Amino acid sequence: MSDDVHHTNNPIVLECRDLSKSFDEGPEQIQVLKAINFSLARGDFAAIIGNSGSGKTTLLHLLSGLDTPTSGAILINGRDFSSLNDKDRGIVRNRHIGFVYQFHHLLPEFSALENVGMPLLLRNEAPAEVKRRAAEMLERVGLGHRLRHKPSELSGGERQRVAIARALVTEPACVMADEPTGNLDVHTAKEIQKLMHDLNRSLNISFLIVTHDLGLAQQVDRVVKMEDGHLSEADRESLMSGL
Repeated sequence: MSDDVHHTNNPIVLECRDLSKSFDEGPEQIQVLKAINFSLARGDFAAIIGNSGSGKTTLLHLLSGLDTPTSGAILINGRDFSSLNDKDRGIVRNRHIGFVYQFHHLLPEFSALENVGMPLLLRNEAPAEVKRRAAEMLERVGLGHRLRHKPSELSGGERQRVAIARALVTEPACVMADEPTGNLDVHTAKEIQKLMHDLNRSLNISFLIVTHDLGLAQQVDRVVKMEDGHLSEADRESLMSGL
C-alpha cells in the first residue's frame, strides 16, 4: 500500500503521486523512494525528518525539479512538471519554487542585491523592477542596510537571509529548504527559524524543510517522516527520539 500524506482544505500547491526513485549501484537497483503520495497546501509550514540516507534530500530534489523520478508524477499548482524536458522544468522551477540550501550558494562576485535579483533577471524582467523587488525582499529579511555588501562581507546568518530572500523574490508557490540551519550556530539558527516562520505567515507561502534540527522540527505546523523509502505523518514522540 502506498503512503498517503495530505493536509488542510487550503488549495494544494505541491503534490506527488506514486513517486518512486531508484538508483543503479552496479548490478543492483536501489529503490530510495517507494510510491510516495504527498501534498502541500498553500501556507503550510512543514518539515521532513528522518535518519541520514533515508531519502529526504532525494525527495526534495524531485519535488523541486532538480532531479526526475523513476516513476510517478509531481504537480505544481495542479500542473504535472515531472515529465517536462530540462528547459521547461527550469522555467516552472523559476516561477513556482524557491530553494534554500544548507550552504547559501550565493555568487561571491555579486552584491546581496544582485544575488537576490538573479532569478528575476533570468526571466528578463526590467533591471529597475528587479532592483526594486530585490531591495524590498532584502528589507523584509532584515538586510535593507546590507544591499551593496558581497557574501564575503556578510556573516553566516546574513548570507542565509540573502539566500532566503533570493528564494522568495519570485513569489513562488513553495519554498523548499535543505537543512537551512545546519551550517549555523544555535543562536543564529533560531533567528533563521523565526524568520522563515514569520515569512510563511506574512506572505502565505508554503515552506517544506528537510532538517535534522529538532528545535526547527518542533516549530513547524506539520512534520512528515521519511523511513525505509516511505513518507508518513509523524507524531511528536518521533521528534523526541533524537533524530
